[in-house]
Formats: sequence, C-alpha cells, structure tokens
Amino acid sequence: MINRVRLYSGLVLFAFLATHLVNHALGIVSLQAMDGGREIFLFVWRSWAGTAVLLTATMAHVATGLASIYRRRTWRGITAAEVVQYITALAIPPLLVLHILANRGLHELHGLEDTYSWVLMGLWQLDPFEGLKQAALTIIAWIHGCLGVHMWLRLKPRYRPCAPALYTAALMVLVLGLAGFVSGGQEVSLRAQDPVWLQAYTQRTALPAEAAAWVYETRDATWTAMIAFIGLLGAARGAHYLWERRRNLVTIRYPDNRRAIVEPGVTVLEASRRAGIAHASVCGGRGRCSTCRIRVLEGWEKLPPPEDAERRVLRRIGAPEGVRLACQLRPEADLRVIPLVAEPAEVRDAYGRNGYAQGAERRIAILFADLRDFTRFAEGRLPYDVVFVINQYCRYMGRAVEANGGRLDKFIGDGVMALFGIESGPEDGARRALAAARDISVALDRMNQALADDLGQPMRIGIGVHVGDVIVGEMGYRDTVSLTAIGDAVNTASRLEAANKEFGSQLVLSAETAATAGLDMSGRTRRQVAIPGRDRTVDAFVLNSAADLPESGGGTKS
Repeated sequence: MINRVRLYSGLVLFAFLATHLVNHALGIVSLQAMDGGREIFLFVWRSWAGTAVLLTATMAHVATGLASIYRRRTWRGITAAEVVQYITALAIPPLLVLHILANRGLHELHGLEDTYSWVLMGLWQLDPFEGLKQAALTIIAWIHGCLGVHMWLRLKPRYRPCAPALYTAALMVLVLGLAGFVSGGQEVSLRAQDPVWLQAYTQRTALPAEAAAWVYETRDATWTAMIAFIGLLGAARGAHYLWERRRNLVTIRYPDNRRAIVEPGVTVLEASRRAGIAHASVCGGRGRCSTCRIRVLEGWEKLPPPEDAERRVLRRIGAPEGVRLACQLRPEADLRVIPLVAEPAEVRDAYGRNGYAQGAERRIAILFADLRDFTRFAEGRLPYDVVFVINQYCRYMGRAVEANGGRLDKFIGDGVMALFGIESGPEDGARRALAAARDISVALDRMNQALADDLGQPMRIGIGVHVGDVIVGEMGYRDTVSLTAIGDAVNTASRLEAANKEFGSQLVLSAETAATAGLDMSGRTRRQVAIPGRDRTVDAFVLNSAADLPESGGGTKS
C-alpha cells in the first residue's frame, strides 16, 4: 500500500510539474502567452479540487517516501537509479520552500499578484542567483519525476518499444520549459528598461516590508524544521534498530553454506544485501516484479501468508507452492532458501513470464531433425559457403516449425530440436509436430531446388518425433538461458531421428505419437527401435518421406 500511494501521488505531482513546464514553454512565444496559459494552469491547480488533490498528493508522497526510507534496513545493493532518486528527493524541498512562499504564500495571505511578469522580474532583475536556483530546482524535480515514471513503466511489456519516444518527449518538455523561462526573463528585462513600465509595475507590485520579512523568516523556520525532523527520523531509526536487535535473531541460510543473521522484520532481500549475497531485484524491492523470488526449502510452515501485492505477482507468474518474493517476506523464524533468478537480472525476467518457464512437468511432442552427411559436404568448401548453407537450412526449418506453433529449442550445428504442445497439450502438440515434419520435408525439397547450384547434390534429412513426459523450463547461464526440455522422452526422440540412418528413411515416429495425434497408420512400415540405456524397445513407424504423412496428422497450423 505504501508503494502504491507513493506511485499515485508521484504521478499527480509529475502531472503538475509537466503542465507547469508546458506553461513555461509559452515564454518562447511571448510573456503575454505565458500569462494566458497561466490562467488555464491556475484554473486546474488553484481550484478547490485541484488544490486539495495537489496538497494531498504532496503530503502523501513525502510521508510514503520517508516511510520507505525508515523501513529500509540496509543500503547495500542500492542501484545508481535509487541513489539519484534519493538525492533529488532530498534536494527538492529546500529549493522549493522559497518558491512556494514567494508565490502562493504571498498571493493567498497578502493578496499580491504572482503573474509571470512579477515572478520573472524578481528572478531575473532583483535576485538572479535565485533564478539559477529555481532553474536547478526545475531540472532536479523533472529528473526525479521522470526517473520515478521510468522505474514504474520499465516493468510493463509495452514500455521498451515506446521508451525512446517517451525519453525524447521528456527531454523536449524540459528544454522547451527552460527556454521559455529564459525567453520570458529576457522580455521582462527589456521591459524594465522602460521607465514608464517599470514605475507602473513597481506601484502595482510593491511588496510590504513585513511581507518580505515573513517570507524569509518562514523559509528559515521551515529549513530548521526539516533538519530537526531528519535528525529525529534518524534517531528513531537507530532506536528501532537497537530494539530489534534485542529480539531473537533470524538465520537465513542460502546455497553454498552462506547465511545472513538479521533481526525479525527484515525482508529476505535486505538480509541478502546486508550479508553481501547477490540477489536479483529489478524493481528495487518494491514488490512490482518477481526477480527476487525464492524457494523456501525449510521453515515454510512458520511464514506469514503473502499480502495482496505479493499474492498478485505470484499469481501472475504462476508460482508453485513454496515460492515467495524476497522483498516482501519478513520472516520471524529461521529459513533455508534458494534464489530462483540469477544476478544480474533483466526486465524480461520480471514481467510476462509463463509459470512453466520456472520448471514444470509437461507431456509434449518433441521433434528432432538432422542433416545427413553434412560433415562430408562441408569438407573442401569455403567457410562462407558452409555458413551460407547452414543459415538457409535454419531459415527453412525454423519457418516450418514456427508455422505449426512449435517452439524452437535449439540449433545444434546442422540439427534442430523443437517442442510442441507445451501450453496446448499432447494431442495438439503431436498433430502440430507431425504437420511440422511434413512441412520440413517439403521445405527441404524447396531448399534443394533453390540451392541446386551450390549444393552439388540434394541434402537429405532425418526426422524423429516422440510424445512423452518431460521437464520444461528456462535453463542455462546468463545469455545462454533458453526454454528447453529434459527427460527420457527427449532422448527417445533423438534416438528415433538417428534410427533413420539404419532404415534409410526420412521420418521415424513413435506409435505413441501416432496414437496421440489420432493418426491412422495402418499399412505403414512398423519397426522396433532400441533405445540405449533402456531394456525395452520403442514401437515406431518408418516413412521414406515425411511428406507421405496422412493429412489428418496436420491441419492445425496457427
């Protein structure tokens, strides 16, 4: 709830600042245009509703920001973006106090006008240094707001394609706003050279001595209050820490005999960072992503149930029993855990992942295809020619697999492994795999015709298809992580593909695949294929060409 209130209140303040900068940008046109835009700006933000929303958002954003700082148990593992956010957040209030008092404060309490002419006259003519500080305030506040929006949106799947355009728009708003501020200030400076205008302006905006004194006295008192409050917050946090240390400490054990000993109430993510243990967290521990997720191996029964925010994220990724978010879990008793996402994590690890990507048992169809005698073909040829042919082969095979809804697992040299039915089930997967086998055969014939001059002799292929139980999930290390399958069924499909060499055929499919797909294979050659490491053989059908498969085995292309 704290994170959500901070987000929504921040968006309100960001909208206020954005419209303020747009109003500034009108100074490029003229001072009159700035004051014209100001009427619309004030209509929105100085109405009773706008004032209430703005004041509430300001107090909520400050309060939730301080609460998040107070709740933070360690500064280890803090990202550069978080550092910038904290620094800009602390820099805004001291710079903003005088601006609020000299504009809205004098307007509300002393009835003085705060037109752009009045503001720019003070910042450009009477106190240019204050003008520089207000320009710096604008830049700092805009960076803080844009960074907050970026930290929120970067977890959205559609954000990355739009990021360059949004970055350009944000930069243009800031540059145009500052340009309008400079242009309006220069226009006021020129007008001030006219004695008649200057005299009329001075009479209209004369500031009583007591009003000026009130502004600076209130500013100094506000600064003193800020410093005192920060000091009290630090003292309270220190006292809280000492009180927590008096309670029974919690030991969190990680793989490789690593552990963190912390006081109750510390999140697992904070414990990891405090102990110097690498722990992924794309959203910075705000409970918006799932990259900090852990599997609880021991101590599960003593954990508090997940709150709504954590429950939504776990439901979104299809997390199995025993998986929790480290940034939301605050254990009161000892735990043994294992982080599930390797560091460094990326945004793609945080959003839009399927539950089976983390590891699941599935009954699917596996297809293996491999070129025959390609090593002999590559001998005596230029590397360029070999790579060209392989790329053409991968393109033809890849299109055939994807056209039938398969998932390319990997290319291994001149071999292809593809998975079918991970989401749709074994029956649909078997039909699609066989349809892909037929299309691969047709695609190979097309490739042989297209590359007849380069190949010398037609390329031949062996295909094996089997349906069985496997474990699917994203496996690998860093950039080599991909969705794959492991299990006995994978080995069987690979062996069926290799059996084509023995039978001189193009396709060997298990009888189980044919039955699962509902394929009538009566009258087809049937053989028993021995599987290394298994006592029994696999009943399979042998076809000289995959293109000879009955049409009932396909027809399910996506």
